[in-house]
Amino acid sequence: MRFRAPDWCPWRGFAGWSPAAAGLAETLDGGQSFRWQQDPDGVWTGLWGDCAAQLRLTGAGAPEWRAPQALESRVSAALPRYLGGEHNWAALADALPWRSDAHLARCLGDFRGLRLLRQPFGETLLGFLCSATKQIVQIKQMVALLADRHGAPLADDAPFRRLPTWAELAALPEKDLRACLLGFRARYIAETARFLATQPGWLDETEAAPYPVAKARLMELPGVGGKVADCVLLFGAGKLEAFPVDTWILKSLARRYGLDGWKPAQVAQFGRAHFGPSAGYAQQCLFAWERRHRRR
Repeated sequence: MRFRAPDWCPWRGFAGWSPAAAGLAETLDGGQSFRWQQDPDGVWTGLWGDCAAQLRLTGAGAPEWRAPQALESRVSAALPRYLGGEHNWAALADALPWRSDAHLARCLGDFRGLRLLRQPFGETLLGFLCSATKQIVQIKQMVALLADRHGAPLADDAPFRRLPTWAELAALPEKDLRACLLGFRARYIAETARFLATQPGWLDETEAAPYPVAKARLMELPGVGGKVADCVLLFGAGKLEAFPVDTWILKSLARRYGLDGWKPAQVAQFGRAHFGPSAGYAQQCLFAWERRHRRR
């Protein structure tokens, strides 16, 4: 996923963000988005919407970005919002109850500079409809196949392809979706695409709705349960009160907070009550910590 150097604009600094390497990695490749890859030199290459970019940390630990020359102006305008620039993450982290929650304090310290992405809403829905019972590497494979086989090129001289739109997905036979290794998820995506084709504006209305309303609307879609709805709202709509509960979070809160035997909906309610208005940010830090230490 690398261009030859002349195809890229020069590297540029990114003001207002100083992530540790672990914080950058978890932001880009920690289960929020499924279109980032890191090369052996430590450079991250990723895609979202109609954009493609590379990110890296300098030797001094400062983040830099660059884009294909054909997409430079587009990426320059879109990147700050995509990387959560609308929020003061230091203030949000400080407002979490880390002073009375030693485990949360440890998680925040291990992933300094972690941010929540603000991805295109419809694209986020597609990614998490692919996620049921799959690990991140498998979801990335499915999403890449959808883009490679059914998405349009981002520019004439840029060998990256965007994901297919929901209108384009609605026109595909289900067998073509299954050929992208979607399995039973192909039916959910096909049915959702057909629904959205008859409901123009539905995604925009859902993204703009208050959190409880938006979650209820998403859960009317095929294959969308509470966890998927919360992921879509947290990473695609910027609703920080969303608290996705998957196996990692169930185990984490059972072990660290004494919630053994609690149901996902109960754990989600606890998360929103305990961590406050930015519960979703705490969730991503807890999730990152559990995955890192489980791997070890």
